[in-house]
Amino acid sequence: MPTILAIESSCDDTSAAIVKDGKVLSNVTATQAIHVEFGGVVPEHASRAHQRNIVPTVAVAFQRAELTPEDVDAVAFTRGPGLIGSLMVGVSFAKAFALARDLPLIEVDHMQAHVLAHFAEDPKPEFPFLCLTVSGGHTQLVVVRTALDQKVIGRTLDDAAGEAFDKTGKMLGLDYPAGPEVDRLAQTGQPTVAFARPDPGELNFSFSGLKTSVLYTLQKKLREDPDFVKNNLADTCASIQEVIVSVLLRKIELAVAQTGLTRVALAGGVSANSSLRAGLTELGKEKGWQTFIPRFEYCTDNAAMIGVTGAFKYAAGKFVGQDVAPAARF
Repeated sequence: MPTILAIESSCDDTSAAIVKDGKVLSNVTATQAIHVEFGGVVPEHASRAHQRNIVPTVAVAFQRAELTPEDVDAVAFTRGPGLIGSLMVGVSFAKAFALARDLPLIEVDHMQAHVLAHFAEDPKPEFPFLCLTVSGGHTQLVVVRTALDQKVIGRTLDDAAGEAFDKTGKMLGLDYPAGPEVDRLAQTGQPTVAFARPDPGELNFSFSGLKTSVLYTLQKKLREDPDFVKNNLADTCASIQEVIVSVLLRKIELAVAQTGLTRVALAGGVSANSSLRAGLTELGKEKGWQTFIPRFEYCTDNAAMIGVTGAFKYAAGKFVGQDVAPAARF
């Protein structure tokens, strides 16, 4: 099997990994703190930071893997979806590296890679399995027949779960990214505040109504008590988290019932949420499912998942030429 240099630059994390014989030898990620002061990712700042970070990040990946560029057999990279400026940096670097060494290029769908992050380490799920992919930009239920045969059977019709965490957390005055802080505070609170639970039906999701519900509820509570948020922060976070997690778990139950698949996996940045991880584990034990949850390192955007996906595509002979271009909606 090949040695693959993998590049991930879809949003605000610059990541490089070395994957050899399907094994992750290194996985290095440079984060961008600058977005905190703006309360969200600023695309122009993100692309500029990628330009500064990509060369040193790749250098560290080689150092930790104890390999050199001469050892690489192929270059895998995120083509999309993502921020076009950020993607351009990663795609351009991958193309230049491959061209200089006459190496094959492998384009990777960022969302497909999140699912295949489960193959970066043991235990690995057997095919077929069901995967809930939850991130800042996507919420999907996916039937994974094989590594390269994935079918989306449910998706968000508006906002993603990760966005709901971040935007509602921002309403509470939490810094970006607010999702992890909502999770931390929720662990010391109780879900005592009632919020709407939008359900568009079938296996699809909708979280825009939750954001609206949180906004209007907070406005009402603050008129009654100007210190409501300060005095009830943990309980409010617990209430928001309980709604999001319960909706996600309910849809998983429906998907299992419809597909008959009892191997269930989590993927994406929101799969780092402690309540979601615990909830799926508990539900799996209750229902007799096999559940798979990646380590935190493989939940958020990372190049290891790109490299693992690249290894599957290398084996299938799926390469692209130097005319490949990034695609914001891939």
